Amino acid sequence: MLTTRWQPFGSQGLWSEMNRLRDEMDRVFGRYGVGNGPGQRTPVTPAFNLWRDEDNLYCEAELPGMNLDDLEIYASGGNQLTVKGKREAPSLDEATWHRRERGQGGFARVIALPEEIDADKVEAEFRHGVLCVKLPKSEAAKPRRIEVKTG
Repeated sequence: MLTTRWQPFGSQGLWSEMNRLRDEMDRVFGRYGVGNGPGQRTPVTPAFNLWRDEDNLYCEAELPGMNLDDLEIYASGGNQLTVKGKREAPSLDEATWHRRERGQGGFARVIALPEEIDADKVEAEFRHGVLCVKLPKSEAAKPRRIEVKTG
């Protein structure tokens, strides 16, 4: 009779699996600035709100400390909004960092919109560090009242 040893976590063992899990959790939560120690860079990942009314979709992104010149906005594919930007790191020559939670560097977010939009009519405004985008729905995406005939 041939017996084999049961290895529930593969041939690498429990610690290898735990390290892989930790690396994966760092990757997932690191983009939100969780778990970064002093002096470590936090990536820039702006928070977005998205809502709609009968005629438009609206998107807001919090981008404190950014300049309008550092932002690019694209409406494409009928239902995608792309926001790209870059926040420069402050240049502190003789300073020692104790906490570094504000993101810096470049980012690109692609937001899948729940409906088709008319990209030619999109409007954007950047005020007090908040980007506000008004995305008019395409005529095909708007609900139409169907008149029912009686026979």
